[in-house]
Amino acid sequence: MARKNLLAGLANADEVQPASAAAYPMRGASKTMIRSLDELARQADKFLEGEAVIEIDPSDIDGSFVSDRLEDDEAQFAALKDAIAERGQDSPVLLRPHPERQGRYQIVFGHRRVRAARELGRQVRAVVKAIDDRSHVIAQGQENSARANLSFIERALFAKRLEDLGYGREVIGSALAANAAALSKMVSVTSRISENVLSAIGPARGVGRERWVELSLLAGKESNADRIDSIVSDPSFRGQSSDERFNGLYLALKQGGKPVKKTKPAASVETWQAGDKLVSAQFSQSTTSFSVTLKAKDAPAFGRFLKENLDRLYGEYLLEKKGR
Repeated sequence: MARKNLLAGLANADEVQPASAAAYPMRGASKTMIRSLDELARQADKFLEGEAVIEIDPSDIDGSFVSDRLEDDEAQFAALKDAIAERGQDSPVLLRPHPERQGRYQIVFGHRRVRAARELGRQVRAVVKAIDDRSHVIAQGQENSARANLSFIERALFAKRLEDLGYGREVIGSALAANAAALSKMVSVTSRISENVLSAIGPARGVGRERWVELSLLAGKESNADRIDSIVSDPSFRGQSSDERFNGLYLALKQGGKPVKKTKPAASVETWQAGDKLVSAQFSQSTTSFSVTLKAKDAPAFGRFLKENLDRLYGEYLLEKKGR
């Protein structure tokens, strides 16, 4: 990858707390809050430790019983698929024997890797563990919280779906790496905005928690119900990006008028992940700013490297710009 593409993609970390799955209890950490995504990633990795990796036909694999995504980032998926096509599947997915369909498997985490293998006509490298539903959702949530760059509203909807399935806040907090305050914010948003409307808006990866709370307060007003239905059912609404759909609905409710078809462009959000998966990045760009967030195991070290080499990188940028 060219140097100018080094900074393509990362996600912000929420406060996190430990998993408490019965099948995989955490020692010591179960009494304190996990304070870094590094630790969270290691907890997810424990589900794979010491297990044999086998190859399974993707046609024998079904998805998880609870969804944690609104829309796939097709550009990011294409990059993953290309990487698997070039060098194979680096890390195994976690499957469990399907609890209801004999001879089949259910994905715990690794949906995109299974999809890539299916489209490439390859076997899936997997670890298979007989785990219960509770351990399943905790492992799925931990893996995605640490590595999948889920947006705030995707995490909030995952929390709602788990709550609808009867899971308590302790399990949901462990699965989403979220403390009680963060969970309360998620619940407040999904209690005021229907899932149909949330699905119509999409993941809105450039929109943070507080703006979703603001929108939920507007959407929670009974007087706005008909306006919301009219906006999200408009064919032009689906023609916009997810961030634009959020902004259009927000402005329409905030201003009390019709949605603005073309507003100031929302900040574009893209993601990047190193081939060894030790560093991932999310960057957002608007007309006046550019921000980068790093996460995962080597994020601090890589961040220091960037800081120490900014003068050199900027010099190379100026030389490249001059040569255009």
